[in-house]
Amino acid sequence: MLAGMKILIALLCALPIAATAAEEDAMFGHFLTLIQTFTSIAAQSATPERDIADVLSGRNESANKAASGLLQEMTADMSPATRSQFSAIGADLVSIARRSATPFSAPAAAQLSATDSVQARKDLTAMGLKYHDSSDFLDAVKRNDALAVELFVAGKGVNLGATDWRGRNAAEIARANGNERLATLLSRSLPAER
Repeated sequence: MLAGMKILIALLCALPIAATAAEEDAMFGHFLTLIQTFTSIAAQSATPERDIADVLSGRNESANKAASGLLQEMTADMSPATRSQFSAIGADLVSIARRSATPFSAPAAAQLSATDSVQARKDLTAMGLKYHDSSDFLDAVKRNDALAVELFVAGKGVNLGATDWRGRNAAEIARANGNERLATLLSRSLPAER
């Protein structure tokens, strides 16, 4: 339950970014949908920890649409670089909240891994990225797009050991960018060398 509250607090802090009344109305509607999702889970669910973990893992269609709409409204007037940075911060907040949610048992986690991969691939496609394209993957690392990189790792469709024209793998590129968090994630995700 604490994880859901962290996300709500983060969203509340970000709400004042809108410029016009119409944008504020649209953002507020998306925000209310997210609040309603979490409060309904808290009030009605027999397994609130699992259901909140489902929301944080992207398995709640209503929450996904609301979060996506809220992000689009909040970042509409931002430059691409600022939008990317804002998205990375949001992805990090969701990762923190996801870790705080009660983990699934090992059998349940194994069943969800295929579903998670499919969802990650769908999310990458929705972002205009090809889940199997090493070039798209390395470009996401170069621009420090943590959300896209996490989706590429979860999607399991790209060679995580791919290298750029200099021969650097994704972890090395992230380290060169000063993004140690991303470099650590990528190093842990690289396939074992034979």
